Amino acid sequence: MEDESPPSQGVSAKYQVLEATLLSALKMLDVGKWPIFSLCSQEELKLIRQACVFGSAGNEVLYATENHEVFVLGVNCSGCLGTGDMQSTIEPRRLDSLCGKKIACLSYGSGPHVVLATEEGEVYTWGHNAYSQLGNGTTNHGFVPCQVSTNLVNKKVVEVACGSHHSMVLTSDGEVYTWGYNNSGQVGSGSTANQPIPRRVTSCLQNKIVVNIACGQMCSMAVVENGEVYVWGYNGNGQLGLGSSGNQPTPCRIAALQGIRVQRVACGYAHTLVLTDEGQIYAWGANSYGQLGTGNKSNQSYPTTVIVDKDRVIEIAACHSAHTSAAKTQSGQVYMWGQCRGQSVILPHLTHFACTDDVFACFATPAVMWRLLSVEPDDHLTVAQSLKKEFDNPETADLKFLVDGKYIHVHKVLLKIRCEHFRSILNNDDEIIEMSEFSYPVYRAFLEYLYTDNIRLPPEDAIGLLDLATLYRENRLKKLCQQTIKQGICEENAIALLSAAVKYEAQDLEEFCFRFCINHLTVVTQTQGFAEMDHDLLKNFISKASRVGAFRN
Repeated sequence: MEDESPPSQGVSAKYQVLEATLLSALKMLDVGKWPIFSLCSQEELKLIRQACVFGSAGNEVLYATENHEVFVLGVNCSGCLGTGDMQSTIEPRRLDSLCGKKIACLSYGSGPHVVLATEEGEVYTWGHNAYSQLGNGTTNHGFVPCQVSTNLVNKKVVEVACGSHHSMVLTSDGEVYTWGYNNSGQVGSGSTANQPIPRRVTSCLQNKIVVNIACGQMCSMAVVENGEVYVWGYNGNGQLGLGSSGNQPTPCRIAALQGIRVQRVACGYAHTLVLTDEGQIYAWGANSYGQLGTGNKSNQSYPTTVIVDKDRVIEIAACHSAHTSAAKTQSGQVYMWGQCRGQSVILPHLTHFACTDDVFACFATPAVMWRLLSVEPDDHLTVAQSLKKEFDNPETADLKFLVDGKYIHVHKVLLKIRCEHFRSILNNDDEIIEMSEFSYPVYRAFLEYLYTDNIRLPPEDAIGLLDLATLYRENRLKKLCQQTIKQGICEENAIALLSAAVKYEAQDLEEFCFRFCINHLTVVTQTQGFAEMDHDLLKNFISKASRVGAFRN
């Protein structure tokens, strides 16, 4: 027999344990909306804690598990999976060189090439490299992840961003480094020569502390700590927000945002979004799909206010692979605008999604991720997930049921809330209740149902649970039991299940079992269950079977 918790612990201490448990819990990452994950088994999906779908058609993916193992699968264009070859794979392949390294952020280009930073601030690149976008001083494709160290020694990288063929990183001390393709000045060096290794972006940023970076296809953006936005690179669609269409080879401040404190910047293929500290969105650049959310399809070279909702916006989303925009409000509503599966949405449209990531999974072309999708260690569980987790937890429970010599740990208040039967019988002084009317599997399944709204029992045991549900007047539970029994019916147990349905007055189940017996009459009548059938039930069965013509030649 298990020991009781010491009286000094008290209820409050138990709930502190519960709270700590919830705060440290990890939930499963929902990646099912991206088609490429259909190649993974359910067991593999349950282990994923970080993922990024990328590539010209969303045909490549990198993901990390709860043990910080890194896997890739997909087409492997330009060796962008980092497996050492260019072979496509539908089976996840492990990247040994990255396993054990906690991934902080990741971005990708159009080649594609990949830039990844670890939580320790190291940078790794691989994939397409025709324009030196890997930062290793060559133009040879990188088939395995290699650390980028030139000019980044003793620097901790905290954010990465990729354009089509150029790369940019932000260090913990607010410095920006770029490399790669530079035909339009997107590396910010003042020339249009490609840059084979990382070099710090200076000019107007020389004495500024940068807090956020982003890349369009051929442009670059940086937000500094006072809320100013600096831009450089290609500007043919007005995506720099400078009021012109001329390219900018070095960083230039957006004067039109004077007096506005920007917190975040996000870039689409050729449009830009910024989020202010007051929760407002400004947009500019290309607008052929309505991706600026202004109600028309006219390009804008100046920042224009986007009216999303009366509520404060807390997140903006865009990626240089698509012409789609998304935003999330403080109340949790998610809006999208721009390209939507080939259609144009010219004003912010309220979706049924809970996160901006789903917008890109379901609406964007291609279906890629706009960021590394991660489950944060301090994510709160939902109420339903919390209750499910605490079933039969001796650390937080204040009541035990003793059934067949085994304990089941539960919480009085939850039982009273969920079940009228317990509301009437439970007392505050109860600590242990012995139960002999039902078996351990049946009673455990019932108590677990109160925590989860689901039952986990084989059909034969579900008969006992049906008995309990009838006794306790739990009508929904009766329906679930009947569904379980229906799903598990076979010739051998059909008569037993029919008998149970009659006994517990489950008319729908009785009719189902009867029809099954009639459809498999020859086999059913040869079973042991039929031979031991109750006389009255047998008499009624034969009579009813006769009425439906079961015995006609």
